[in-house]
Amino acid sequence: MPQLIPVTTARLGEHLPLLELLPDSAPVTWVRGGDGLVGWGSYATTSVSGPNRFNDARIWWHQQLEKLAISDSVHVSGTGPILFTSFSFDQNEESILVIPEIVVGMRNGSSWITWIGDQAQPKLAESAQYLEDAEYNWGDGSLSPAEWQIRVAQAIKEIESTKLEKVVLARDLKVNSHRAIDPRKILRNLSAEYPSTWIFAVAGLIGATPELLLRLSRGMVTSRVLAGTISKTGDDERDLALAASLARSSKDLEEHEYAVRSVADALDPFCTSTNVPESPFVLHLANVMHLATDVTGALIESKKSIDAFTILEKLHPSAAVCGTPTEIAAKLIKDIEGMPRGRYAGPVGWLDARGDGELGIALRCGQITENELRVFAGCGIVAGSNPEKELTESNAKFAPMRSALS
Repeated sequence: MPQLIPVTTARLGEHLPLLELLPDSAPVTWVRGGDGLVGWGSYATTSVSGPNRFNDARIWWHQQLEKLAISDSVHVSGTGPILFTSFSFDQNEESILVIPEIVVGMRNGSSWITWIGDQAQPKLAESAQYLEDAEYNWGDGSLSPAEWQIRVAQAIKEIESTKLEKVVLARDLKVNSHRAIDPRKILRNLSAEYPSTWIFAVAGLIGATPELLLRLSRGMVTSRVLAGTISKTGDDERDLALAASLARSSKDLEEHEYAVRSVADALDPFCTSTNVPESPFVLHLANVMHLATDVTGALIESKKSIDAFTILEKLHPSAAVCGTPTEIAAKLIKDIEGMPRGRYAGPVGWLDARGDGELGIALRCGQITENELRVFAGCGIVAGSNPEKELTESNAKFAPMRSALS
């Protein structure tokens, strides 16, 4: 029998600035308001694709766990070996799984470190590394703004003439730099400007998502649904009035209801009951406001063996990133969107060996490939949509990545 590889989790105690610890060796992150996980070094990585990708991911993760001897003196969610995942939107594109060699975690003022291997406890950076500014040039993506508005108009016609109720159309922009793009400064900027979002990085996909697709913690399930958006002006009084108009907007409430319904229906088979609030609240971010609903549930006792991969298979793609009905919306996206989404709008986050974890939807994000960054934004199109207004909304959703680069 092959010798097991030791995995050790030890308490650190002090408050740590997680994003300032990252070296440049393929960093992975999941951080919100200073709490979360960061990792580096690659103990093991793989990719999956195709109709069985969630099950293939589960099998690979469990195969890796069988090789490990875990010593964990902290025993909270996020300790022990951690799997960072970033799934593609479309099953036929590549999804990536990463188990870092070193993970540092923070929650509620206490911190810990996990490392794989029989070496001594790794030393952490004593101060944040200085990162130079880079120069960026922005350009059109797969479609020009005018071409994208034509696709939106096409989608509205489909909604008016078929059973399609809503479709989410995305667009991209390309950003080039004079040197290889370092994600670390972008991540720090995103965290400073958007502390209520989850700051993520997995295999070059980086961003700040406000949308928690799935949290599993001791048999409890949570999903935060966002759909319905309005831009902020920066004037507090004006923004309060805009928030009130968003909460009353029949177009936005209709779009939001589709998204909530799709998540509640997906969670229902796994839960004894699901709690769906009667009306959404308005989530305020630095640049936009969203209609938001937190759907919660308790896993059925006999189904405690159900894991995140099983639930993800039912949750993704939700109406918030695809549309309603899902199959018709997904086909229209493939036919008219005009670009591969890659891992944009797919599940991204982490799982531990107990099955606990947090996964968001990869939104407000970009994919780094050496000197190029491809950034994404999407808008929910319903019968009352207007192509020009949707373009304005998509530009507002590019703002987090724009400001993080400036």
